[in-house]
Amino acid sequence: MNYYEKELQALQKANRFRSRKIYSNDIYDFASNDYLGLGSNLTQLNKAFNKLKKYQTYTPKASMLVNGYTTIHKKFEDKLAKINQFESAIVVGSGFLANISLIESLCRIRDLLFVDEKYHASGILATKLTNAQVVTFRHNNTDDLEQKIRYHKQKKSNINRIIIAIEGVYSMEATIASKKFDTIAYNNDAILIVDEAHSSGTIGKNLLGWFDYHNIKPQPYHIKMGTLGKAYGSYGAYILATKHIISYLENRAKPIIYSTALSLFDVSLASVNLKYIQKNKKQLKKQINTNQQIVKQYLQLEKKPKTLIIPILTNTNQKALLMQQKLLQKNFLVGAIRQPTVQKPILRVIIRLGNDPKKLKQLLQIVTFC
Repeated sequence: MNYYEKELQALQKANRFRSRKIYSNDIYDFASNDYLGLGSNLTQLNKAFNKLKKYQTYTPKASMLVNGYTTIHKKFEDKLAKINQFESAIVVGSGFLANISLIESLCRIRDLLFVDEKYHASGILATKLTNAQVVTFRHNNTDDLEQKIRYHKQKKSNINRIIIAIEGVYSMEATIASKKFDTIAYNNDAILIVDEAHSSGTIGKNLLGWFDYHNIKPQPYHIKMGTLGKAYGSYGAYILATKHIISYLENRAKPIIYSTALSLFDVSLASVNLKYIQKNKKQLKKQINTNQQIVKQYLQLEKKPKTLIIPILTNTNQKALLMQQKLLQKNFLVGAIRQPTVQKPILRVIIRLGNDPKKLKQLLQIVTFC
């Protein structure tokens, strides 16, 4: 007997069933998080390969705390820290592992952890692994957060630390976290964790993400986590913080201690792509603005979108799937996002660079008439 067959049947009935698919390389990709189109840049791939050839080892072979930590890891971490104006950095296997590392290890007994209700699933999972008291607040609602901090401060006299976890850009809602979260963290002597998976490389004067976008200079109470598998066109993740917090993670974060170090090639690719973004940021920002203006025009919006994520609400899961299929027939791939990832189904269009703007216009015309 298949013990999970009924559950699978229920998912199919609700149009929530998922499966892996292989799509043609000829398809126009408006679904992935390869925001700047670097994931298919052959020139950058060759640069990364040539960079890696200079080293005598090409695989990590062990965890970072055994002998998996190499010069290429160290140089990339130093570069990330310097560009983002943080004291120190550490690379990890994925954004999922980065969130587990941060929340499971930093949040201890008598700590209060305040998490945006729309925070990534990896962070929500991590809250189940901590002994801290976890409080969720309404999405991007600074007033709700302030009220809940005041309430719990009055209720408890033996609070150790307050930690706040937000995202720079929320991947399904396309909202940018308010700058006021920084003020709240400062006023409450709290640690502020900002998950920049979808904001690094896509927003800000220097395309460095949320801190850059709001012109916030990193302080000791700030922690920035980001991924290398989205705008940076590689794989893996990083954490930026003070030297003592990074050292603490080396000693307490289980995903860092007990997992093999990040692939050297992924680090090499992320390194050359980071350099590319910083060198070409003006041109990249111009292309981003062009795509955002196209969306404003074709979807008849009052203002252009602030991110590269365009969530389009649909009435039902079936409608989302039908719209996705209709676009697929025209050789356009978009995401049909359903529960539990979102409360209401959406068509998720990523206006990523690397596609001809004419193709974006064609896609939006089809969406408009669906």
